Amino acid sequence: MSVIIAQTPATASLAQSPIIFSVYITGSEITSSGFQYMADLYYFTGSVSNSGSVDYTLAKYPNTSLYGIFDLNRIINSTLTDLAIQNTSNVMYFACDFYFQYLSGSSQYTYVTGSHTKSQTYKALDGYGIFQEAIGQPIYNKTPHWPLMTDGPATQSVFTTDTGNAGVYFGNVGTGSTPTKVVYTSNLGTANYTITGSASSSGQIAQYPIGPAQAGFPLSGSFTYFQTQAFNGATPMGSPITYEVNCIQKYPNVRIKWKNRYGQFDYFDFYMVNRQSFSTEKRTYQPQLGTWESTALSYNDYDSSTLNYIADSKQAISVNSFFISEDYNDILKQLLVADEIYWMYDETNDNVRPLTITNQNIVFKTGVVDKLIQYQFDFNFGQAYKLII
Repeated sequence: MSVIIAQTPATASLAQSPIIFSVYITGSEITSSGFQYMADLYYFTGSVSNSGSVDYTLAKYPNTSLYGIFDLNRIINSTLTDLAIQNTSNVMYFACDFYFQYLSGSSQYTYVTGSHTKSQTYKALDGYGIFQEAIGQPIYNKTPHWPLMTDGPATQSVFTTDTGNAGVYFGNVGTGSTPTKVVYTSNLGTANYTITGSASSSGQIAQYPIGPAQAGFPLSGSFTYFQTQAFNGATPMGSPITYEVNCIQKYPNVRIKWKNRYGQFDYFDFYMVNRQSFSTEKRTYQPQLGTWESTALSYNDYDSSTLNYIADSKQAISVNSFFISEDYNDILKQLLVADEIYWMYDETNDNVRPLTITNQNIVFKTGVVDKLIQYQFDFNFGQAYKLII
């Protein structure tokens, strides 16, 4: 009597949210004393053909419906330790071998050798689902732009001096169709960006340029807009994203990028007023003055009766958006909860500064109620002024 798998994860799951297997059996063994569903969990990177070895063995007693429900997300998510800026294709493969056992006598478990059922190999990405998405919902149903790994919005603004790459998924997610290129359409015509890499390895997320000044950007000339869309050959996939070239810039632009819920980067240009601040924290102590080990007591004219034993600093930046549409609200929520945020302070040399956002709440605006929509965000630098390791 083998274990039957009733519920499986999506072919590609977001690892911070539930990754569920539900299993059951039809035999009478379910009524045996101490009955347990068992799962040997395998996870690995590299090629999908790798099998790995058993990393964890999990046990579940039957619930009231006599099923065993295993949630693997905390284990799998703990393995995705790379920063998105380090690893743009943070993908983990996993599979489970299910079986059951029960007590023979008072303490000895009987291992049922014929009960094994091994799942297919699935993959997990460094990201999260949101309410009201169903448990196990296919990843390609989470955004209309898939396989472009962003929630949009469908129309954005960009400066010709902007840099930056975004992610496009070209591995198998259960649709049978994977992108081969990203097509750029502009007022000057079209251009292609070919996706390269192996769809059967962990490197299943390709980077394509969305900043006109980014290396490899396929368009040139005085375009007023460009549109990106994934294609499989001549067949378009998902909804396109349009970038309108912005010419208004009264203040220095602060370009922020942050890890979105798919583990890739979204970008926003804050080109209204920005202010940087610098604060310090000091603690002092009173040293003992004088030449107590000499023949007479004296002190130096440069001695101080108050010295610092802690002198640390905090740098911060406050930025303001221009007037934007309410379509940005969804990805700005992802900015508020992002665990990786960077200020692209020197785009020419690809230099960034890590940030942490200090806004704890924000009232999101709508065009119907508020007419003109602007937001202010406050960030602390992730690096203090003093280099202390």
